[in-house]
Amino acid sequence: MALKKQIEDFSQALARLKEAYLLAEENRGSRYYEFFRDSSIQRFEFTVEIMWKAIKGYMGEVEGITCRSPKSCIRDFFSAGYLTEREPRDLLLMIDDRSRTVHTYHEEVAEDIFRRLGLYINLFDRVLGVMEENLSL
Repeated sequence: MALKKQIEDFSQALARLKEAYLLAEENRGSRYYEFFRDSSIQRFEFTVEIMWKAIKGYMGEVEGITCRSPKSCIRDFFSAGYLTEREPRDLLLMIDDRSRTVHTYHEEVAEDIFRRLGLYINLFDRVLGVMEENLSL
């Protein structure tokens, strides 16, 4: 898949995540909250998968670096100078939370992940912005 397409897919997935997240926040306290929260978490799962594959494509095409896993791609993206000192730690936590989403049938796990979605959305925006800026998209 061409890198430009991967980045476009990432951008679209992020936009859909933001929509779901805002709906969940707007419906906090209503009977629809859990539905929108769980929808947000599912969109988060998709966005993480698309993000790390976009980073993988970016690192291969722009830096000539082959990374094979989400965490190695994040570490390589940081090592190449695209992230601040704090961002890799938060992105690695994001990957761990993505793995925990299989347990979202537990209310406390779902709430814990949802509480961090605002931070994660900002991180997604940052990673997307870096790639778009460096490719002039």
